[in-house]
Amino acid sequence: MPDTHQQYRIEKDSLGEIKVENDKFWGAQTERSLANFKIGTEKIPASVILAFAQLKRATAIVNEQNKTLDPQIKEAIVAATDAILTGEYMEHFPLVTWQTGSGTQSNMNMNEVIAHLANQQSEGTKLTIHPNDHVNMSQSSNDTFPTAMNIAAYDAVISELIPECKKMIEVLEEKIEAYQNLVKIGRTHLQDATPLTFGQEISGWKTMIERGLHFIETSSQSILELAIGGTAVGTGLNAPAGFGEAVANELSLAMGHPFKSAPNKFYALTSHSDLSYTHGAIRSLASDLMKIANDVRWLASGPRSGIGEITIPANEPGSSIMPGKINPTQSEALTMVVAQVMGNDVTINVAASQGNFELNVYKPVIILNFLQSVNLLSDAMRSFRLNCLVGLEANEAAMGTLVERSLMLVTALSPHIGYEKSATIAKKALAENLSLRESALALNFVTEAEFDLWVDATKMI
Repeated sequence: MPDTHQQYRIEKDSLGEIKVENDKFWGAQTERSLANFKIGTEKIPASVILAFAQLKRATAIVNEQNKTLDPQIKEAIVAATDAILTGEYMEHFPLVTWQTGSGTQSNMNMNEVIAHLANQQSEGTKLTIHPNDHVNMSQSSNDTFPTAMNIAAYDAVISELIPECKKMIEVLEEKIEAYQNLVKIGRTHLQDATPLTFGQEISGWKTMIERGLHFIETSSQSILELAIGGTAVGTGLNAPAGFGEAVANELSLAMGHPFKSAPNKFYALTSHSDLSYTHGAIRSLASDLMKIANDVRWLASGPRSGIGEITIPANEPGSSIMPGKINPTQSEALTMVVAQVMGNDVTINVAASQGNFELNVYKPVIILNFLQSVNLLSDAMRSFRLNCLVGLEANEAAMGTLVERSLMLVTALSPHIGYEKSATIAKKALAENLSLRESALALNFVTEAEFDLWVDATKMI
C-alpha cells in the first residue's frame, strides 16, 4: 500500500516506474497516456467505458469457465466491473480520444482500474490481480476496443435513436389524421404546383422517418458481430477455441442484445464498415430531417410577409431588438445537428478506410463521431417533436386563400382545352392580375359552368 503521507505512489509497467497520485485508481500505462496525449478535450465516451466494463466482466466469467482464471480472481473482477457499471468510478477513466488509434491505452485504463478495485476487495488475502495477466486474459486491445465500440454503438442506437424515431412517427400519424382533408397548394421548385392535402404532405414526412428507421434497424444488425476472440491480428493467439462465441453469449445474457462472434476476425479488426454502413443510414435519416425542418420553417414563415400556412409554438422571444418576433428555433437547432451528423459521416468514412494490413488505427475517432451523431440526433428529434411538432397547427384560412390564388389550378383545364390554351390563361391571369376564372372567361376558352366543373381543387388531390 502507498504511504498515505505521500501524494504519489509508484506504479510499474514494461517501461519502468512512474508516479501516480494516490487517489487515482489507474496504473502506469494510463498515466503515460495522460502525459503523452495532451490533445483536445474530447474524452473516450462514457458509453464506451461502460461497454468495456461489460466486456471485461464477460471475459472473466468465460476465462473461469475455461479453468484458466482462478474462481476467486474472477469474482473479484466481476465485483469490480459491477461497481464500475454503477457509474461511481467514471472519474478514473480520463483518457482523451486522441490517443493510440487502436485504443490500447483505454483498454489498459480499464484493466488497471479493475485490477485496482479488485485488489482493494481482495486485501487481506493472498490474491493479487494483475491488469494484463488476469483482467486482460485471452484478449488484446486490438479485439477488445472494437468490441466495446460495437457494444456501445448498438446499445445507443437501440435505446436512444430507434425509440425517438417511433415517437416522431406517432406524432406525424396524428397530424395526418387531423389534416387529411385540408386542401393546400403544392409547391415544386419553390414555385406553385397543383394542390394536395396537408395530410398528404405530412405523410411524406412520416414515410421519410419510417424508411430511415428501417434502414437503421437493418444496418445496425451488422454491429452485433463482435471482434472479441481475434486477439492481436485476428488469429486468436493466446485465446482458447470458442472464446469469442462464449463471450458474445455472455454479453447477450447480460445486456439483452443478440451479440454474436464475428465469423472472420481478420475483417473485424481491420474494417469498421459495419459502423460506417450504419452511420450512413443515420446520415440518411438526418438528411430527411433537414428537409422536414426546412419545410416547417418555410411553411411557418411570416406571419404576414411569408407563406404563413402553419403556426408553430412560441417558445421564446425571437429577437432582442424586434418586439413580438417568433423564430423557428427548433428547426434551426435540428438542422444544425444534421450538419454535424453529415460532418461526422465524412470523418467516419475517412477513418474507416484506414485499415492498414491487420488493424484499423482510427478506432477512437470513429466511435466518438458515431456516438455523437446518435446522441445529438436523438436529443434534437426529441426537442423538435416536443417543442415544435406536437404544437404545429395549420392556418386553414391562409391555405385556402393561397389555393384560390394559385395559377396552377389551370392544370385541371389541360385535359379539356389543351396545354397551350391552359398556359395562355395562366399567363394572362399573371400579367393582368386576374383570377384564373376571369382570365379563362375573357379568352372565351371555357364557359362559366365548364370552369366551375373542371377547376375544383378538392377533385385534384
